Amino acid sequence: MSDLNALSERIDALEMRLTYQDESIETLNQTITAQWAQIDRLTRQMAELKERLQEAESHAPGPVNERPPQY
Repeated sequence: MSDLNALSERIDALEMRLTYQDESIETLNQTITAQWAQIDRLTRQMAELKERLQEAESHAPGPVNERPPQY
């Protein structure tokens, strides 16, 4: 009977570990999903800012990207 109790306790311990691991995996999955959404948003913002900067540079008066005379 002792072997049966020990086996039952081991199974219970494994089931608890599995439950905690499932919860951890789900939490990590949600975190990664949120991070990818943020990365996508930031990538779009960077592309928009790059376009705006290029447009501003093309409409700016004076020489564009010219080295100063002291160089």
